[in-house]
Amino acid sequence: QVQLVESGGGLVQTGGSLRLSCAASASTFSFDTIGWYRQAPGKQRELVASISSGGRTAYADSVKGRFAISRDNAKRTVYLQMSSLKPEDTAVYYCHDLRYSSAWGQGTQVTVSS
Repeated sequence: QVQLVESGGGLVQTGGSLRLSCAASASTFSFDTIGWYRQAPGKQRELVASISSGGRTAYADSVKGRFAISRDNAKRTVYLQMSSLKPEDTAVYYCHDLRYSSAWGQGTQVTVSS
């Protein structure tokens, strides 16, 4: 069973930064596209950023220029560097291995205070 474990969330002030990590167990990790998603209270889960096996990245318009996704295949880890955080970035952040529909982490809470 594929497992993903997120870490790095917390409470930060507006304008601050956080780096999230997603450690994956899949042996196919280096070949997989990984996505970071978030879900705020009362809202649907949305894709924030993704990174392909070849390192191609994509971002939601709301985070372009502020967030950066990267990966370390040797460590089977994907990172999400978040800068210039805003209160509307407050959410539970999840990582997902797009190869496996059920491969989701437990989430890490990010709270941005105004």
